[in-house]
Amino acid sequence: MAQRTVVRAAALLGALAMVAGCGGSNTKAQAPAAGGPTAAKKCEPAQAKPSGQPSTAPLKIGTLLPETGSLSFLGPPEFAAVDVAIKEINAAGGVLGQPVVNIRGDSGDDKTDTANQTVDRELNQGAQVIIGAAASGVTKLVIDKITNAGVVEFSPANTSDEFTCWPDKGLYFRTAPPDKLQAQALAALMAGDGAQRISILARNDPYGSGLANNTVDNLMQAGIPQNQIQKIIYDPNATSYNTEIDDVRQFNPDAIAVIGFDESKKILTRMSEVRIGPGQKLVYGTDGNMGNALGQGLPPGLLNGMKGTAPMTKLSPNFEQRIRADDPKLVDTNYAGEAYDAVMIVALAAERAKSTKGVDIASEINGITKDGEKCTTFRQCRDIIDSGGNPDYDGVTGTLDFTPAGERAVGSYGVLKFNPQNKIDEAAIQYRIVGR
Repeated sequence: MAQRTVVRAAALLGALAMVAGCGGSNTKAQAPAAGGPTAAKKCEPAQAKPSGQPSTAPLKIGTLLPETGSLSFLGPPEFAAVDVAIKEINAAGGVLGQPVVNIRGDSGDDKTDTANQTVDRELNQGAQVIIGAAASGVTKLVIDKITNAGVVEFSPANTSDEFTCWPDKGLYFRTAPPDKLQAQALAALMAGDGAQRISILARNDPYGSGLANNTVDNLMQAGIPQNQIQKIIYDPNATSYNTEIDDVRQFNPDAIAVIGFDESKKILTRMSEVRIGPGQKLVYGTDGNMGNALGQGLPPGLLNGMKGTAPMTKLSPNFEQRIRADDPKLVDTNYAGEAYDAVMIVALAAERAKSTKGVDIASEINGITKDGEKCTTFRQCRDIIDSGGNPDYDGVTGTLDFTPAGERAVGSYGVLKFNPQNKIDEAAIQYRIVGR
């Protein structure tokens, strides 16, 4: 059985504080400004207000999830979770007495125009809510189009810090915790393993550069000197990463973090060829690559011992059975719980608003997750609403307690490890909780 380890911000190797990141390219880490670490970005997130003209039209939920592209391994569990959630809501009578309509859509990745085409189609079909995207870079392509249309965008997997203060009219939400929290977990994992000289290879997009910058800040706050940390931001579309990997080899770290998507296979293969891969050095990944899909097609044992972090809660066996019944071919369950909870929150917010209009739903979302009577199922929570109460939905991913920015204040992370078969060792998963 997996052991659950609680990690608090004040105890993360002495002082891992919350900090914000920004993009960069092919540069080593820079020291923070005098007077302390980089300050967290502050903002007053916009809050959606009720329209005053509620709609009782059927709730239509579109999905913008990866069937194709560099994060396609995340698509199956997310699609299955959305399917299961909508089926369960409809089995309980639907939203405002009508079945919820499920409009399936592919997000592709940020190298294609798939997301824009899917969003256009789903808006034309009358979706009031779109679940997705999985990749932060994809959401950047469509968030303004969705929110300007008065439609809720609710991501189960976006983690870029940029969205905390995005001018989204109060219509963007996420169940995945922001990368400021994952940076704490990753830095704690590496430093806890005794790493003192660390290289970070990160893809050049909001996810990669933001998580890398936050991780550097947290490592420095943990006492690792700036000159012992190397940060390299790479082009994910490059044909070769030999130059970046040679720079890492010359730096001679005792630990290397690879923050990437499917291009991580090529990077890790080359790292192993030059004797700095898993088993030769301490090597770490994050949620963009820490899945069983990473090991497919790689030489046996190449990933053995590689560790990493991913937003994850210990899912109940009952929930896993339900999503695997929907898709018996599921390999991973990454972000399944987050996708399921996103749908449940949206449906309950519509019930509380007595409207399926996007802005009306958005005006109730944060309140559904906190400061009320605890409930864990759609039927339970709807009964509380029907009796005039305020539900506090705790989902399959645990306590949500959204902040005014429409995101959770606490993140739960799995610490994952690959075995000699290049598979995630499910029996070895540990859980760490970090907070602001």
